[in-house]
Amino acid sequence: MFRRKGYDKTTLKDIGALAHIQAPAIYYYFSSKEQLLEEVLNIGIAGIHDAVRGAVDGMAASSTHRERVEAAIRAHLTSLLQHSDYTAANIINYNLAPRAIRERHRVRREQYADYWRAMLQAAQAAGEIGPGVDLTLLRLFLLSALFWTHEWYRKDHDPIEDMAAKLSTMLFDGIGGTALE
Repeated sequence: MFRRKGYDKTTLKDIGALAHIQAPAIYYYFSSKEQLLEEVLNIGIAGIHDAVRGAVDGMAASSTHRERVEAAIRAHLTSLLQHSDYTAANIINYNLAPRAIRERHRVRREQYADYWRAMLQAAQAAGEIGPGVDLTLLRLFLLSALFWTHEWYRKDHDPIEDMAAKLSTMLFDGIGGTALE
């Protein structure tokens, strides 16, 4: 419901109807709508972080950094687009959450960003990303693009695996010249 209507427009009555319970019963599990939102935010970022980490950490030691980044892109997109309304709700509602919740949740978001930061730094150190590339800008650009695919992706687009491969090709080979012909 937070994904569909947003935090501000979602009522406990809406949530109760979706869960097939009376709205006051929600208070048995959560003390407030804010506490429920915080749980949704935490589940959303934890799910996508676990999916990406599991995909990358499960790869063979001989995998290239490019292969690792592509696996991370694929896992991120699969988790977001096929498995997790929680992650989309996280993206949509983070800035709408009360300040205290955002501050507590920021730690989890930074841990996810740190995972990508380390992966991109390793790729750059291995020469798979050019030495002049600003990794902070690259990470922000890439994660922003990946997170917001939930707004435009439709099942009749390329399969997620194909889209991840195309994104990896654009990332590593560029978009100019003949790189993608």
